Amino acid sequence: MELKRVGTIASINGPEATFTGKVRIEMLSTPPAPARTSCASVTFEPGARSAWHTHPLGQTLIVTAGCGWTQCEGEPVVEIRAGDVIWCPPGHKHWHGATPTAAMTHIAVQEALDGVAVVWMEKVSNEQYLAGRHARQSN
Repeated sequence: MELKRVGTIASINGPEATFTGKVRIEMLSTPPAPARTSCASVTFEPGARSAWHTHPLGQTLIVTAGCGWTQCEGEPVVEIRAGDVIWCPPGHKHWHGATPTAAMTHIAVQEALDGVAVVWMEKVSNEQYLAGRHARQSN
């Protein structure tokens, strides 16, 4: 068993190539093979967001604080809040992040297939992102 005490996990800045704005990532669990599930706590400052991406085996997001937005390709932006749980199916192109005025933190859980947990794509443009200003809370 491995126990990681609170305050002992170093956080890193979200890479500029895959995030817009200030993003902090804390890898909570990255167990060695044969395990293939990892999880991280990701905090997006207001206006920050991920680039478009997919996950070969899907992803679960558990919003733990704040208010954010997520969008699946071809669908409207959806507001997400603390307590919401989102399932992104395998291969489903999407992005997620904070709103322009509020920070958002989520725990991201995903599995790797042949060592790949995420496939990064182009960044979300300001026009795409700001289209979310009229996002409504999902049911």
